[in-house]
Amino acid sequence: MINVTQPYLPPLDEFTPYLEQIWKNKWLTNNGPFHQQFEAALCEYLGVPYISVFSNGTLALLTALQALEIQGEVITTPYSFVATAHSLLWNNITPVFIDVDPIFGNLNPLNIEAAITYKTTAILPVHVYGNPCNHKQIEIIAKKHHLKLIYDAAHSFGVKENGVSICNYGDVSILSFHATKVFNTFEGGAIVCHTKEMKQHIDDLKNFGFRNETTVIAAGINAKMNEVQAAFGLLQLKYIDQAIAKRKHIAELYTKELSEIKGIRLIIQNSKRITQNYSYFPIFISEQEFGKSRDQVYEELKQHGIYARRYFYPLISDFPMYSQLPSATKENLPNAHVLAQEVLCLPMYPDIDMNEVERVISIIKI
Repeated sequence: MINVTQPYLPPLDEFTPYLEQIWKNKWLTNNGPFHQQFEAALCEYLGVPYISVFSNGTLALLTALQALEIQGEVITTPYSFVATAHSLLWNNITPVFIDVDPIFGNLNPLNIEAAITYKTTAILPVHVYGNPCNHKQIEIIAKKHHLKLIYDAAHSFGVKENGVSICNYGDVSILSFHATKVFNTFEGGAIVCHTKEMKQHIDDLKNFGFRNETTVIAAGINAKMNEVQAAFGLLQLKYIDQAIAKRKHIAELYTKELSEIKGIRLIIQNSKRITQNYSYFPIFISEQEFGKSRDQVYEELKQHGIYARRYFYPLISDFPMYSQLPSATKENLPNAHVLAQEVLCLPMYPDIDMNEVERVISIIKI
């Protein structure tokens, strides 16, 4: 069986000394030594000023909304994992969906201003598949209308534009270290911010609002990353460049074999400005041109024990908790609906055998 992804795991014997140190320290959570080392190492690797690590990415997103005091309505994308919009609902914020660009699936800046109302307080775009949003244009709009800008960068660990991490854009960026991601700490996540004061506020919120032993400054939550996760993250950082290089090799083979097939579209990022992480390998299948629907190809792969995934289908806006929103209509989101009907993410992980990649390709070509 070949799954769409598989977590990258470093050598087990190299993790044992970290566990032994945790047992020796008897400090399991709450800003322990590995937690502190991990945050410092992430800042250095990613090239970001401040980072606060979390037990998972969804709690990081929930906390970011609280830290920025977001209320009312937030303009966001229907083409993402449900956590993007769920974080808004959990904060009693109304998502306002706008359409995405037809190539990358990122939030289309051309659609933002028409969706702004007196209730709008923020914009929440996603760097879909790790491809950077048009952050320059989005930032111009956010500043013009005095809106906060929160980037869901769950797919974007290590992605750079002109040598700068795309996590440096917006008021904050949210990372996910879930097992399915390019970089994982089993579960985990982080908030990237720009000031010492904001990091302190975020750190307070993820620890029940405690500033010190006797002072609670806000109604916080328990979202702290434990020492085992942090230690694992430190070890993972030693291997992340190697893992991304393997992903690149797989992506190059898929691109070589599939890019000339009529009815199959790839997202090919030719710009030398972008340093990619190859987090996903989506293809978009036009039934009319290819002769088979996306779902037919999906089922054929399953029959051969290959479990590709339709990321992102259905759209968030199609789920019952969102489908009645005025912004959730198909007419409002034409590009997103086309992408959701055509997308298929192929198996992509560092340890996949290249013969298996060839097998995936051959089945698609049949």
